[in-house]
Amino acid sequence: MLVKTYAGSVHGVDAQTITVEINTGGAVGNTEKPGIFIVGLPDSAVRESLPRIEAAVKNSGIRLPRLKTIINLAPADIRKEGSAFDLPIAIGMLAGSGVIATDGLDRYFIMGELSLDGSLRPIKGALPISIQARKEKFKGFILPKANAREAAIVNDVDIYGVDNLCEAIEVLGGESDVKPLVVNTREEFANSGSVYDVDFADVKGQENIKRALELAAAGGHNVILIGPPGAGKTMLARRLPTILPPLTLYEALDTTKIHSVSGILPDNASLVTTRPFRAPHHTISDVALVGGGSDPMPGEISLAHNGVLFLDELPEFKRQVLEVMRQPMEERRVTISRAKVTVDYPASFMLVASMNPCPCGYYNHPEKDCVCGPGVVKRYLSKISGPLLDRIDLHVEVTPVKIEELTNAERPKLTSTDIRERVLRAREVQAERFKDLKDVYSNAQMPSRMVREVCQLDDTGLTLLKTAMERLQLSARAFDRILKVARTAADLAGSADIRIEDLAEAIHYRSLDREGWAG
Repeated sequence: MLVKTYAGSVHGVDAQTITVEINTGGAVGNTEKPGIFIVGLPDSAVRESLPRIEAAVKNSGIRLPRLKTIINLAPADIRKEGSAFDLPIAIGMLAGSGVIATDGLDRYFIMGELSLDGSLRPIKGALPISIQARKEKFKGFILPKANAREAAIVNDVDIYGVDNLCEAIEVLGGESDVKPLVVNTREEFANSGSVYDVDFADVKGQENIKRALELAAAGGHNVILIGPPGAGKTMLARRLPTILPPLTLYEALDTTKIHSVSGILPDNASLVTTRPFRAPHHTISDVALVGGGSDPMPGEISLAHNGVLFLDELPEFKRQVLEVMRQPMEERRVTISRAKVTVDYPASFMLVASMNPCPCGYYNHPEKDCVCGPGVVKRYLSKISGPLLDRIDLHVEVTPVKIEELTNAERPKLTSTDIRERVLRAREVQAERFKDLKDVYSNAQMPSRMVREVCQLDDTGLTLLKTAMERLQLSARAFDRILKVARTAADLAGSADIRIEDLAEAIHYRSLDREGWAG
């Protein structure tokens, strides 16, 4: 008897339909080996599913006849990965053996990992698989209850969250009390809001650094913070998401898909409603940072999509790891190519990096002496390549906070909410400016062909910029980035034109390009 069930397989951040074909017939004798075969490029987790399925079926109180069975996962030329095929295979085997009815199998997507007692464990990629079920016009999607809210974001598909194999069988037979879970996506998104545990009001002093981060948030610019240990670089960086514009519904769905595929969404979660903040350790590998592996998965730059990627102690990262970020930073996506598969992951993130000015940390410190030998500072900074620094718009020097400011009991009046309001006003100006361009939402994303049009300078400003370019020996990319930062400063000030002070401020934020900065 031939039976078909339907499941989904994730490739990149999208899913495709997998047909689980199960053909049963002919009893297996006591002297014969179990006649169950899985074909269709299954990985080890799929091949190992048979003992789990047999134990789960038995411990659920169901008798599975010993019949010769061939299980085909179609299309057969695409590798099937993970344990989420346990449930559709089990349902298909029971239907093919005549234990349960086959009615309705063609109307449902079925996914879930079985435990030995028949209960279901969470799966990865429930959201993109649910999107695929709607695209293929399936009536419903049966999956573990822990993933139900995530899948229910997608409308026009009945989402059944079940706890075990028996409940899944009852849903298929129309005998279950389990009702389809309904999630009002827009209401869920509106009620969740952007709530953070940190605030810029926690930071004493550092008003110039707050200004630089406000500028970065307003234009979506990359930023590097340079200063001695304990100056507050990490504290300031962790508060950057609190002044970024709240996620739009489209951005929230896009971000949730990536986190769903990676399996890092909490159980019973639905949408990611706050901008991601990822801070990988400096021992990270290039594959873990940009994504990949034998079975490609999103890396940290994709997990930071629509949010902030924070690289603390930037010179301590391996040079090869940093260099692989260069292309994704420009294209805002990363392509992972393997012999038989190529996947794309979005990677539109703000890079925030921090570093000490030298190995001992006290070069240019106002009170402590640097103990690094001649040339050590230059060698330390040379760990970061020029092309990578070119892609960082703001180089910000962080100085230690004076003791008078630290001991001041008065809480700073400038809060994240205050800064965010100014950022939002600047972003509204940019939204109007780029309304006719696809996938461009901020000044940092402005294509080069628009820079000359949007960032025009008067004669005084042009002379100043030419002088800076000659003295700092800046590249053409740095030239464009200075103009973009100046445009953002003008947007924050509500100015239609780039003023000389806006341009001067943008040039000031090229610290690492200044001659003699590193001695």
